[in-house]
Amino acid sequence: MPQLGLLRGRAWTVLLGQLRRPPGSVCIRAVRSHSQVAEALFASQLKPHQEKSNFIIKTPKGTRDLSPQQMVVREKILDVIVSCFKRHGAKGLDTPAFELKDFDIAGQFDPMIPDAECLKIMCEILSGLQLGDFLIKISWKDVRHEMVVKKGLAPEVADQIGDYVQCHGGISLVEQMFQDPRLSQNKQVLEGLGDLKLLFEYLTLFGVAEKVSFDLSLARGLDYYTGVIYEAVLLQTPVHAKEEPLNVGSVAAGGRYDGLVGMFDPRGHKVPCVGLSIGVERIFSILEQRMKTFGEKIRTTETQVFVATPQKNFLQERLKLIAELWDAGIKAELMYKNNPKLLPQLHYCENMGIPLVVITGEQELKEGVITLRSVASREEVAIKRENLVAEIQKRLSES
Repeated sequence: MPQLGLLRGRAWTVLLGQLRRPPGSVCIRAVRSHSQVAEALFASQLKPHQEKSNFIIKTPKGTRDLSPQQMVVREKILDVIVSCFKRHGAKGLDTPAFELKDFDIAGQFDPMIPDAECLKIMCEILSGLQLGDFLIKISWKDVRHEMVVKKGLAPEVADQIGDYVQCHGGISLVEQMFQDPRLSQNKQVLEGLGDLKLLFEYLTLFGVAEKVSFDLSLARGLDYYTGVIYEAVLLQTPVHAKEEPLNVGSVAAGGRYDGLVGMFDPRGHKVPCVGLSIGVERIFSILEQRMKTFGEKIRTTETQVFVATPQKNFLQERLKLIAELWDAGIKAELMYKNNPKLLPQLHYCENMGIPLVVITGEQELKEGVITLRSVASREEVAIKRENLVAEIQKRLSES
């Protein structure tokens, strides 16, 4: 149960360490959290009769301070994303992209296999975040310009393809275009449709084809895309009745960019690439609004056990006990006071959502037991001192 005054020296050490960093290496999370600590310290140290300092700590541009509740939500989002990336064999790479989490596959591979996996990953992440129904639209960039200017396709053929711009669907739409004699006579069109058909076959095997729609009206605004492009949108159906319809645009996007790496290679080596980006900030805004709508209570710590006492002069016993819990890998905390009253300790556990309390006092010490209390039910049982860790681990595994 951290107390502000105890953080003074540590907070300033970390803060000064951040200020000494080169401009390009500032740690975003440290700035976010420790700027709050520093501001609180200033406020706590200023007396009413003292003149306020002109020194103001400001949040760096491009970042914002997050409350403990917001940090919990954000970390859960990132955990879902990063866990999915690792599940698909990703290696970590840190870049100055504050709002996105990217997954990219680089190298020469058979057609549509990595593209299909990127779409599968996008589906897994959006499903895991429980944002509601979503749809991934796929197409290729600037259809007519791509085919006429870059591919050398006759303008009249490209215009015929334009008839399908208002259509959208799955593999059935692709097969319909295959059967159109205006399109089937062109080799380049057939190759493109063949790739899309193959993509949908892989998506079907991955079990996500119903979440993907072929939509020629889709156009991404970035010039480096060279093939299939896609973006995920949330459908206008709220998850809960109280929610208002969402209108946030795309929450994830990506595509194939086979020429981008070569632009930065002095030798001009081309490396085929396909990837996706998850809009973390947009998703965070959606979940944050949902929290406000439903008044959801968010646990800001992962503490599993609180070490308490109802009596004076039991600090040493509490310290020995909590050290034993920490050494066993149990997340535990105590109140930073020599002689705390029991009721505030129990209220703290209820407010913070801590599930278990271990209570030691004169009677427990005399009998060689510890009182184990369930915060939710308020039931208490006496556990032998030597069996306490095992009993706690058992209860935590069952919860």
